[in-house]
Amino acid sequence: MPVKILSVDDENDLELLLTQYFRRKIRKGEYEFHFAHNGLEALTMLVREKDFDIILSDINMPEMDGLTLLTKVNELRNPALKCIMVSAYGDMGNIRQAMNNGAFDFATKPIDLDDLSLTIEKAIEQIHYIKNREREHSQLEIIKGDLAVASEIQQAILPRVFPPFPENVGQIDIAALMNAAKDVGGDFYDFFRIDSDRIGFVMADVSGKGIPASIFMAVSRTLIRATGIRGVSAAECISYSNNLLAKESVNCMFVTAFYGIYNLATGELTYTNAGHNPPVLLKQSGEAEMLPMSADVVMGALEGYVFSQDTMQIGKGDTLLLYTDGVTEAMDTDYQEYGEDRMIAALKANSQGSCQQIIDGIRADVKAYAGEAEQSDDITMMAIRRL
Repeated sequence: MPVKILSVDDENDLELLLTQYFRRKIRKGEYEFHFAHNGLEALTMLVREKDFDIILSDINMPEMDGLTLLTKVNELRNPALKCIMVSAYGDMGNIRQAMNNGAFDFATKPIDLDDLSLTIEKAIEQIHYIKNREREHSQLEIIKGDLAVASEIQQAILPRVFPPFPENVGQIDIAALMNAAKDVGGDFYDFFRIDSDRIGFVMADVSGKGIPASIFMAVSRTLIRATGIRGVSAAECISYSNNLLAKESVNCMFVTAFYGIYNLATGELTYTNAGHNPPVLLKQSGEAEMLPMSADVVMGALEGYVFSQDTMQIGKGDTLLLYTDGVTEAMDTDYQEYGEDRMIAALKANSQGSCQQIIDGIRADVKAYAGEAEQSDDITMMAIRRL
């Protein structure tokens, strides 16, 4: 695209002078000159054609002088439009006023065309810089909008209706939350009905942050849910999902996951822990214990890996807390981690409340501990209580 230059001067010989001097650039399509004979005529052209890049304006003109035109140009609020003011050498007062009012540069009559050419090139550099910044800003705004939509979609695919199983209100209480560190996160939780007696639930953490992690999160959640809902064992579900993830894994991404199948009638929990943080079981007596550390690898790392499973009993009134490392590794302003001990203490302190109150209480405690420190990782929790 040629640089569009509007020359505003009541002296007709300037038009011939400029077109003759810049004829090569005009023929090459680098410059495109337009001419007006006073500020009013120039302003009309600026309103009609909004793509001018440079205004080369005399100060002393009839009908509307250059200083008034400069004021009107400033009202257009186009930072990429540069004004070069021209006046007699002795008219330095007006030139100084023009520069104070936002003119890019000035030239004095009689015009030194070599010097003017350098001034125009300097203005073009500034114009290109500003236009590139505007394009980048527009692209960032588009990305920001897309991230906001992605965040809404991500939150929408996570269960958000509590209690989730109205027909089993007297048997189980469940609550969960996910606070992403960025616009979108890599953590996720899920729960779903397998049959009349069993429900499946998942707590998982994808490696990495941002958009790649959120996409991998959506894929992982879909695989585990679609496999688990068929009623296969916990180990089979994770093994099958792992094989599919390992085949499609990009940039060595992986996911840690805890998948459990809970029997509403008996309180039995069968689970597979694929390298995830061990949940905490808070018994009705007030005693808290962490489940054993997992001996299995993370999902998406080794195709063909056969995962193991364990079984435990959840007593009436017991609460199981699942979480991601964004909770225990939350840092304060001195870079000290929140830790498992504080999390368990917060769990006990809120144990008389519902699962939702437990989750909210721990989240508030983490937030109070971190203070002004920036959240560096997704914070995700789920509490399950046998009633």
